[in-house]
Amino acid sequence: MSKSLKRVRAALDAAGVPAEILEMPGETRTAEQAAAAAGCALDQIAKSIIFRGEATGHVVLFLTAGGNRVDPAKASSVAGQALGRADADQVRAETGFAIGGVAPLGHLSPITSYFDPRLLEFDRVWGAAGTPRHIFPIDPQTLLQITGATLADFT
Repeated sequence: MSKSLKRVRAALDAAGVPAEILEMPGETRTAEQAAAAAGCALDQIAKSIIFRGEATGHVVLFLTAGGNRVDPAKASSVAGQALGRADADQVRAETGFAIGGVAPLGHLSPITSYFDPRLLEFDRVWGAAGTPRHIFPIDPQTLLQITGATLADFT
């Protein structure tokens, strides 16, 4: 089991969430790939979008429904700072995950995160589990709670 996958499993266990992490036969790097693998609607994918906070220099995570796009102006307003592109090295250094497998929890450092209300419209959503082939199903209300994310309109 990879270090990334172990961190996600440990974070779920620490939160008391018995979510089953599933290895898919194909890649789940994109929301479209993950939805096809899970057999769910595109918006049931809790997509991890990472920006770099220009004021703090640290990454900011936006968990959004798979079919939604983060609006940079709204996201900057929600985050209270201008947001820029986070490069792959910074994403890995702060989250511990490579782009395409960034999980909503289990990060190396505490991450400021925001949560798309659209995800709460479902009984179950799917999150990346730290690799490009692993995902897990979870109740969106539980995901909101265990990530410590702030519910916000940023799409």
